[in-house]
Amino acid sequence: MIKKVRPHPTQNEALLFETSSPGKAGYQLPELDVPAVDPAEALGAEHVREEIPDFPEVSEVDVIRHFTRLSTWNYAIDLGLYPLGSCTMKYNPRVNEAVARTEGLMWIHPYQPDALSQGAFAILADLEKALAEITGMDAVTLQPAAGAHGELTGILLVRAALEAQGNARKRVIVPDSAHGTNPASVRMAGYEVVNVASNDRGMLDVDALARMVDEDIAAIMITNPNTLGVFEEHIAEVARILHSKGALVYMDGANMNALAGISRPGDYGVDLMHLNLHKTFSTPHGGGGPGSGPVAVKKPIEPFLPLPRLQHAPSGWSWNYDRPQSMGRVRAFYGNFGVLVRALAYIMAHGGDGLKRATLDALLNANYLRKLLESHYEIAYHAPSMHECVFRHASTGAIAKRLIDYGFHPYTVSFPLIVHGAMMIEPTETESKQELDLFADALISIAQEVEENPEVVLAAPHSTRTTKVDEVAAARKPILKWRG
Repeated sequence: MIKKVRPHPTQNEALLFETSSPGKAGYQLPELDVPAVDPAEALGAEHVREEIPDFPEVSEVDVIRHFTRLSTWNYAIDLGLYPLGSCTMKYNPRVNEAVARTEGLMWIHPYQPDALSQGAFAILADLEKALAEITGMDAVTLQPAAGAHGELTGILLVRAALEAQGNARKRVIVPDSAHGTNPASVRMAGYEVVNVASNDRGMLDVDALARMVDEDIAAIMITNPNTLGVFEEHIAEVARILHSKGALVYMDGANMNALAGISRPGDYGVDLMHLNLHKTFSTPHGGGGPGSGPVAVKKPIEPFLPLPRLQHAPSGWSWNYDRPQSMGRVRAFYGNFGVLVRALAYIMAHGGDGLKRATLDALLNANYLRKLLESHYEIAYHAPSMHECVFRHASTGAIAKRLIDYGFHPYTVSFPLIVHGAMMIEPTETESKQELDLFADALISIAQEVEENPEVVLAAPHSTRTTKVDEVAAARKPILKWRG
């Protein structure tokens, strides 16, 4: 008689709730070496319970093996290429992690007295100075917790600066090639969104822009390079048009990894911008954090930066709250400190020349992939690519899923929205030629499958634990909780 064999747990992993067995424990505590205290008496009976309802009872080895097996299901930057366009998921040097885990930095408390925080203050001051130099700006706030938070902070700064002149104005221009969070930030700041289209080269239509700029326009939010991976060649002219009507130029700096060390936005008329430290300046991100979105500004906007501001005196660093024109706080404390430490470590390890080389490598990698793939996939715009390139294909979603079978994380699918069937690919500067060749070979092979054996692509992925799902049913009838 052949025995039934249970599927291997890495292929059919049960929940801990399902493997729970009454009486099992994953820990044991030593006997008390102090007098015992009745918890109900110490905390109050209403704050004490004997058991946590439905809490799984499992052994230590059950817990260890369960989470270790789950970890083998993950695709990670330590495993392979993340070609997500507009996201910059690059490998992050381990030296940054080591620095962030320095004892005095890792355990610093936000309520620690200023006198005991001088080293942390110096880190913040050095990072602000470095980011100002890299962007060509005059001052930086490190408070915003992520890129979109930096966008909102920037547009609130626009409002504060214009209100100080007597008129906050009503509308903000957002090109169709901007990041998708830009219109949301504009609306949250109380402005109306005005859209301006791109031209046939994937750049902002300057003539259309000139016609729509009037005294009601507060600013433009321009992503540069834009979400098509194209540099806005006429950015200086854009700034001139806005400034001629008293409006400001806000640049979404999420793609600064295509500019760092080569081009400074402050030099061609940008008044303020945000940066994504967790993208350009190295912090592992994804899944909701951690992030950091500092805002860099020109001198006329500096008085309106969020409270507090760092100040230095002979006695040392401290916070300055005496800033009557400040827009106020935008978050508790002063930014995601661990992310800020990593960013400064990244900048100092590279130096100016290193940052420039990293940018050039990002540009080289994107254009190398473009050259390998452009005879197999239609390039969306023929303008030169920067750090990412956008192709188009009617089966973009199916091709992305088929890539999983080849061992690669999918690219960004169907974005930007102005490109039908967009395939948005950003290899970043950290990928080798060998890895890019493998990735290109996979996409070329899939392009051939689309022509010769399309049903294989349309049914992909084939090698995952969950195969192709019914996306329509998942959207219309989502299962939002586990049914035990």
